[in-house]
Amino acid sequence: MKVAIQYAATLVDSDGHVAGHDAGATLVRRLLRVFPGAELIGPGPRHCAGFNMIPLEFVDGDDTVVIAMDVIDSLSTWRTLKANCDEPKIMNFIWWNTSQYTHPVERAALALSCALFPTFANSERTAIEVREIVSSWTISPIAEKAKIAWVNLGIRLEHVRPRHEPAVPVVLYPAIYLSERKQPKLFFDVVERVVKRTPIRVEARLHESHLISEWAMALSRKDWTWVGPLTASREDYWEALARTTAFLATATDESYGLEYIEALVAGAVGVFPDRPWVRAILPASYPFLYRTPTDAEEMLYRAVTETAACRRELDEAAGGNFAQWLRARHDDDQFEKAIADRVTEWFGV
Repeated sequence: MKVAIQYAATLVDSDGHVAGHDAGATLVRRLLRVFPGAELIGPGPRHCAGFNMIPLEFVDGDDTVVIAMDVIDSLSTWRTLKANCDEPKIMNFIWWNTSQYTHPVERAALALSCALFPTFANSERTAIEVREIVSSWTISPIAEKAKIAWVNLGIRLEHVRPRHEPAVPVVLYPAIYLSERKQPKLFFDVVERVVKRTPIRVEARLHESHLISEWAMALSRKDWTWVGPLTASREDYWEALARTTAFLATATDESYGLEYIEALVAGAVGVFPDRPWVRAILPASYPFLYRTPTDAEEMLYRAVTETAACRRELDEAAGGNFAQWLRARHDDDQFEKAIADRVTEWFGV
């Protein structure tokens, strides 16, 4: 039994490598590593760096499990595979926020897909949301048979670099998009008030599609900000995190929060909104959770002016060592084992 990975937004560069540092590209590379010999479903057949690309129509459905990252399209994938095999094998992988689908047709399609095909989620919270969607949007005989599992995505701990404290504190915009859900206005308003009280440098590394957005342009006009493209490599990305003092999270909702975990493990002090998605990834007594913009300002000000003291508070909240607490709960080795085990359990791979 083989594995094929399906993610329509995947880009493969001229050297045959999966390009990009966004979560989707990172996860495609991770899955290719977890399943040696796996194929990537793409527009045409191609020999790539360590894997082959193959059109969906060429997939041997009798001998291949398709890990579908575009979950809402799994029904269409099933129909394509069914034309050439008796029983297509599809496993959904939900690695994004389910709230992005708001239209009734989209919600119903998502529910039906997750009810019909085994579904693996990137966190317990996402798995709970999926179960609720399946229960609400499908009939009981289908919902009762749904197979849903989860594990935290985790990060590759070997990528973490030694700390390099900057002369002027660096505050990170901890996302690559400036979409409404990320609340860039709140981030901008808070950091602008903090910079009036103490010198800081704000950095935002954005996906190219958002570099020319209104908020990107507004940020870039400030002499205390740097706004630019994503780092060229994962090594550069982790080097940048190693000199990041703090970050301000403003998103209303997240399915997991991979970028925040990476920054925390790298030693940055994270200031978060007091929301369920935040409490799902942090110690119960995490000290820097705000409910108002004024709270956020004060916490961020402390994070850049009393950084060492803030880090000690993080250790206390984690029962002794915050970095070790994170590593124990967000190691991608756990993810790799869990998803491989589920593929074996569900399909015998």
